[in-house]
Amino acid sequence: MPANHQLRILFVLNPVSGGRSKAEWESGIKNYYKDTEHTYELYLTNGQNDRSSLTHWIESWKPDRVVAVGGDGTLKLVAEILASNEIPLGILPAGSANGMARELGLPASLEACLDIIMGDNIRKIDTIKINGKDTCLHLSDIGLNAQLVKYFEENGWRGKLGYARGLLRVLINKKVLHVRIETEQESLIRDAFMVVLANARMYGTGAMINPKGNLEDGVFEVIIIRKLSISAFMKILFRTRNFNPDKIEILPAKSVVIEVKKKAYFQIDGEYKGQTKAIKAEVQKQVLPIMLPVTTT
Repeated sequence: MPANHQLRILFVLNPVSGGRSKAEWESGIKNYYKDTEHTYELYLTNGQNDRSSLTHWIESWKPDRVVAVGGDGTLKLVAEILASNEIPLGILPAGSANGMARELGLPASLEACLDIIMGDNIRKIDTIKINGKDTCLHLSDIGLNAQLVKYFEENGWRGKLGYARGLLRVLINKKVLHVRIETEQESLIRDAFMVVLANARMYGTGAMINPKGNLEDGVFEVIIIRKLSISAFMKILFRTRNFNPDKIEILPAKSVVIEVKKKAYFQIDGEYKGQTKAIKAEVQKQVLPIMLPVTTT
């Protein structure tokens, strides 16, 4: 175990993320620390007052590390709290779609992830503040994919198969967005099927939407998908190849205003946020301390 001094670690565990029991994860954590002097606690989310109660727990227990055990939703909850202080964030990818863990190059092994959490490679990454209140760690979008996220949530589907089941319904109802996009550098009007706010490079499925993505560079990318065939949309779900650059437009930005003529579906990091006609977003540069593998660049 890398750390040679006693640490207090708070594990925030979503017992139902990905639709699977986390008993195995709890057992693995217990075994990892059983012969050490490190102290740990488990906080189980319940989907009701998690933000306020977890904030209180962190303030009172004062952990040296806080670890999100679950999928991107659990990670987002913890990250939004930790972005306001200096406590490092660790990740145990236990959800059905672990997009951010994939982005950061985290291993699949529980023990290997715990080794990272107990190490000392702490880096600060950017986030995106949306409409002055929501935090985006990974990828948010307006349009077609957000519509699919809505169907996914309504039906309680899980994993790639769940998304695939909603694909036909989305494609039948797909609509072109008439959108105005204004960054600090340019203003333009486009017709598009979806517009992505990309802090990272790829969706949880591995589809590379933003090859230029860098979590530490102080900018994010606005990805305008002007054309979208069935095969291209399938890449979002199942394939790791890059999108065709002739059908997308990438704008680097520190801030952006996006307006559409008619309300469109909107999601942040896999959480459906309803329909909207306007989005304002700005980068929050290197605000989130996170535990990363030593080899991450």
